[in-house]
Amino acid sequence: MLDFSLLTLSAVSVHQIGNKTNGEPIIISKETVSNKDEKLEELLLQYFLKPFHQPEYFHLSFSNDDHELNPVYHYAKQCFEQEGSFHIQSIHLAKHLYETALHPNIKSGDFYVAQFKDLQYEGNLVQAIGIFKAETKDHFIKMQRAGTGFSVNYDLGTPIDKLDKGCLIINIDSDKGFKVCAVDRVNKSAEALYWRDQFLKIKPCSDNFHFTENFLTVTKDFVTKQLKEEFEVSKAEQIDLLNRSVAYFKDNERFDQQDFSKTVFGDHEGLITSFKDYQKQVETELDIEIRDGFDISDQAVKKQARVFKSVLKLDKNFHIYIHGNKNLIEKGTESDGRKFYKIYYTEEN
Repeated sequence: MLDFSLLTLSAVSVHQIGNKTNGEPIIISKETVSNKDEKLEELLLQYFLKPFHQPEYFHLSFSNDDHELNPVYHYAKQCFEQEGSFHIQSIHLAKHLYETALHPNIKSGDFYVAQFKDLQYEGNLVQAIGIFKAETKDHFIKMQRAGTGFSVNYDLGTPIDKLDKGCLIINIDSDKGFKVCAVDRVNKSAEALYWRDQFLKIKPCSDNFHFTENFLTVTKDFVTKQLKEEFEVSKAEQIDLLNRSVAYFKDNERFDQQDFSKTVFGDHEGLITSFKDYQKQVETELDIEIRDGFDISDQAVKKQARVFKSVLKLDKNFHIYIHGNKNLIEKGTESDGRKFYKIYYTEEN
């Protein structure tokens, strides 16, 4: 967890990044922002940091996993190690982004590089570098006193509650590519992925958050996609397995593969074997690590639980929410071919 209560903004540099492919220029500032207005700093901190209160962690990497070849890693390291080099490194970062973001659909925008002091990470005060790109502009209305009345005008600016793209590079784990948090609020089309994949080149940290997230993702995909390829299973039974899976992660502090399989799949050896085979397949195809044991991340559980659907949709007439015992719902077919579900209950609220 990051704590921003003691954090200070020590420097900010701003540049404008056009789309090189479309012939748009890059405009480089010659110095850092000099405005020391307290309200401006408060708004900038809100804009920069609000998306990172519950972060996921990554490392800067490269195609061959040698993070030292990553330009962003190199420029950030210079900022941390060479006092007074912040602004020139911000220029290097701006030029690197300009040369990287080459898809014609990538929007131009304002590019901010910020230097932070006294960020609290796991009880330690550390430095951090923030890199942000604002692609979204909104109109806003300005009203001013004019003589005996008011004048109304408008302007175009960056909304402080809508950070498009950003990252925090924390001066921790330098030998692994630093600890990095990233946000990308724009659409997930191929060209939009340049921020993480081409510019930053980040990969997930091997930590409990990602171990939890990976296992829940694989479980969801197995139950909703792979299971029906091998077994006769109803939608209600699939939902029950999803509910059991999430409940296991909510009820336990430590994950154990064998205990999880017994809790969710019971004594069905065929299901357990199929699930293990599916895990190995996904590990190979997606190059992710799925561990047999780890401490469960509550943050990852909350994030993943949102995509575990417990709703049984019947045509366009009914939605049945299934939260517990699957034995209280039966599926059948009438003699005339109409399908039905029979639901048992004790109390009606």
